[in-house]
Amino acid sequence: MDKNVDFTDVDRLILESYKSVLDGLSEYIGPAYELVLHSLEVLDHAVIKIINGHYSDRHEGAPITDLALDMLAEIKKSGSNHKNLVYFNRSKKGVPIRAATFPITGSGDKIIGLLCMNFYMDIPLNIYLENILETAMNSHAHEIDETFASSTDELILSAVNTARAEIVNNPSISVSRYNREIVEVLNAKHIFDLKDAVVKVAKLLGISKNTVYLHLRNINKTSHCE
Repeated sequence: MDKNVDFTDVDRLILESYKSVLDGLSEYIGPAYELVLHSLEVLDHAVIKIINGHYSDRHEGAPITDLALDMLAEIKKSGSNHKNLVYFNRSKKGVPIRAATFPITGSGDKIIGLLCMNFYMDIPLNIYLENILETAMNSHAHEIDETFASSTDELILSAVNTARAEIVNNPSISVSRYNREIVEVLNAKHIFDLKDAVVKVAKLLGISKNTVYLHLRNINKTSHCE
């Protein structure tokens, strides 16, 4: 197996971007998981991000583990640099761990890092559930509506209906400005980044696509002047 991997600046940026992914994962799945981001640039100091490292007494700058090297070898042996591995392991203290290793590829599709998740199965159930319930209770007042559309047509229709309800129920907006305001709401939500969105929105609003473009130009002019 190669000792270290030759990195490009792009490879380093890719791994750097994964640090925020670990933060998000940790917030979502809670304290029962140790999350480790390994860089293969310098194996002696492979750990460039670790969350809940107290489980294994590791910290940033720690070397790659022998098991991680074995997992890397197994991934390479599989012939696919995108093979994920899920397995059971034990900590130094004998605690059962459900673990997963995900390869991270960089330029040239070479493996530049590993994202490892270790679930320590001895954590009390109340602590595990406490995190989930606390998150649910804290976020209850800030529930967010999300459309799980199966097509862009469904997504656009939902966005138009939501924007229309928002505008129609606003007494400060005159009827003559409804369509312009709806287009502004949709633009703020980046609906027009979707393919053929202008044509589809125009059809749903019963106006021409040129009118939609006119509204968008006026909206952009206004935003540039602010």
